[in-house]
Amino acid sequence: MLETTFQQKLIEAGCDEAGRGCLAGSVFAAAVILPPDFHHPLLNDSKQMTERRRNELRQIIEREALAWSVQEVTAERIDQINILNASIEGMNLALKALSIRPEFIVVDGNRFKTDLEIPYRTIVKGDGKYANIAAASVLAKTHRDEYMMRLAEEYPMYGWAKNKGYPTREHRVAIRDYGLTPYHRLTFNSSPEQLELF
Repeated sequence: MLETTFQQKLIEAGCDEAGRGCLAGSVFAAAVILPPDFHHPLLNDSKQMTERRRNELRQIIEREALAWSVQEVTAERIDQINILNASIEGMNLALKALSIRPEFIVVDGNRFKTDLEIPYRTIVKGDGKYANIAAASVLAKTHRDEYMMRLAEEYPMYGWAKNKGYPTREHRVAIRDYGLTPYHRLTFNSSPEQLELF
């Protein structure tokens, strides 16, 4: 069972992102404020759950959270500022879009910065420790997967409905055969060695 929050005295938002390691598509970031008594036995790091379970939990989180937000940072923006800064920018956008202003922020990982005058804590593997970070990981992942499914209808040859833009062999072969799309991250695909198939 995950702890609901890192601390109990202040209104706390959990943050996470999805799509950081992909060759194509936006990165999505989420921020979630859960009720103090929120518990769900199936909630965990989104990468440890099935797609069906994530979609079930997304509905519960969006219904029961005190506030939540999901924001997108495009491939073009990723190429401009790099993926780490794009992930941090997405989390800041999500925090600023919350209907309730948090008093404390917890972020999955070990890197974060913000111009919000709110204290924060980075937590490595936080999505497997705290429910608010896990909830943010579920929302970021499910919203991004939904987005990649829409892009797959436009560009079916890349297998995005299945690989969601990650660097699978199928995806790399398609890049070799069909080239890059406007949704590909150019800084992730620019060198020949990145297109090696094995």
